[in-house]
Amino acid sequence: MVGLPFDCLANPLGAVRLTFEKAVTSGTDPATFDGRDWGAIDLFREFLFDKGGLSKVPILDHENVRWIEPNSLVRFRGMVQDMLGNEFYVGAFKDGSTWRTNKFTDVASFPMGSSSEVKVWERRLLYCIPVPAQNSWTQAIHSETVVNRYKNQTSQHGEKRHREDDAAVDHMDSTASEHEFQGSPPLSKKMCEGTLPSWTQESASNSSKLSMIPDFDQSSLPCLVKIYDLLESDLKLNDVFDFVGVFTFNPELAVHMDESDEFSNGVCEDALVHLPPSKVPRLHCFIHRKLGVHDFLHSPPITEPTPHLVRGIRESLLGHLTAILGNDGVAAHCMVLHLLSKVHARVDTVAVGKLSLNLTGFTKESASIFGNQLNLAIQNLLPFTRSIPLTVEYLNSASIAPRKDYQTDRLVTGVLQLAEGTHLTIDETQLKAGTLNSIGVENVRLLKNLMEWQKVDYDFEYYKMEMTSDVQILIFSEGKSNILPADLVLPFRPSAMSSCENKGTEVLQAWRWYLTTLRSMPHSIEPEMQKICLQAIEDDLVAARQANRSLGSQDFSRWLAMARLMSASFGESCLSLEHWQMVKELERQRRERLG
Repeated sequence: MVGLPFDCLANPLGAVRLTFEKAVTSGTDPATFDGRDWGAIDLFREFLFDKGGLSKVPILDHENVRWIEPNSLVRFRGMVQDMLGNEFYVGAFKDGSTWRTNKFTDVASFPMGSSSEVKVWERRLLYCIPVPAQNSWTQAIHSETVVNRYKNQTSQHGEKRHREDDAAVDHMDSTASEHEFQGSPPLSKKMCEGTLPSWTQESASNSSKLSMIPDFDQSSLPCLVKIYDLLESDLKLNDVFDFVGVFTFNPELAVHMDESDEFSNGVCEDALVHLPPSKVPRLHCFIHRKLGVHDFLHSPPITEPTPHLVRGIRESLLGHLTAILGNDGVAAHCMVLHLLSKVHARVDTVAVGKLSLNLTGFTKESASIFGNQLNLAIQNLLPFTRSIPLTVEYLNSASIAPRKDYQTDRLVTGVLQLAEGTHLTIDETQLKAGTLNSIGVENVRLLKNLMEWQKVDYDFEYYKMEMTSDVQILIFSEGKSNILPADLVLPFRPSAMSSCENKGTEVLQAWRWYLTTLRSMPHSIEPEMQKICLQAIEDDLVAARQANRSLGSQDFSRWLAMARLMSASFGESCLSLEHWQMVKELERQRRERLG
């Protein structure tokens, strides 16, 4: 069988051009290709998914960018931080009597004469960043193998070292198999000769070439993703995606387009001037997939969790949290429900399913012990976590909400521009008396709205745009927080020093799977149980109201949310009387502490 005349990894544009030429030769009018594929995407789907090529595609991040060859196939995981609108470009043109395409490229593959017949197409521009507050343990294993493979082969000295490295590669994960770079003569030759692409050599010696725009950390890598043939409704701000496409990054390319450049009409010129290719790489997307929190787990999800298995994981996690919280079992139970909470519906302005938690009784000293241990535990359990040390100085100066910068025509990110499923811990123990300026007052309002309504106001200078969110919020405070009213307030009562043993990888993976999977479980009430449960719950709510006239609809809604989460914590999608009784007992113990 004759092999393919191109390499999907090292020369993806060869596949694009070949399939285009084949389609045109068959008699298809190139004008009809705007907004639809001519067979190239199907070819890559087959390579990536049917033939297992996805594991061989290098991941684009701040470590790998200098080692990856331009115009090769890459994979980028990131959050849509800004939408830069649409860009018109010359998608196809006639070179003499031959039609050629510029799709999935920044620069025309062949010279275009001023008299050439052209077809102008359209693509969308997304500014994407690594997921904010992403914990290091979520990084894909094979993202490191690409860097190590290049470094090892470019630093080899002598035949002995060659043999050692070859032996090491043989034992590497299948994601870095020998097939990863097959069929790439130019790159393979450079690697064997111990050299790198010329642009990476300069970048390696001059870190400024790889520096990001000023408002980004040097350890993160933003990426300008160009999307083709996709409905606008398929993409939203703050969604997290896995993009696979052609990588282009040229540090020597001028920031401004030359006058002779007719490749783009500059519709997004203002935005692109501030995102030069010398600082922000481009990815021309073939295939994309929206990611959830579960996609950041290392181990594959357990498809058929048995009740016995889930109960065992629940008990071990509960014991772990109890030990960290100084043997405070009530706080540990509340933490489990809190970590499983999510917004699963919105009724008018109410975010149904959220359960923010305020642990009170903390001092600076106890927060430094129990608070830090709990923070570390949450970071090891959840993919996305962020902590805010709340002080007057912080509130008066922090950029909490994203804002539109009309000079650069870009959305400037803020602390609260977070991906769905992020956990936010707020430490109020350092908050002292002071005066809030106008920025501080606005920041308090933004945090309060996030906690109460799970919404963040984005500042577009002339108006505010309300964006929905789904962020778990935990507060440490000395007394009940007056700034951020949580759904659940619990006085923290440790009886022993915090202890946090190092857990094995398998145990951690089981806990991560437990929280991620059960958090997204659907919930329902079986018809035969519905009458029994609802009648019992209604009777209990009436009795509670008679005993305590201060109880209101918010309390009852919180109890029902806790009951749903208690069922989920056992891996069950249906509410039972047993779970309702457990919530009643937990609420009784909580109210005893409140006095």
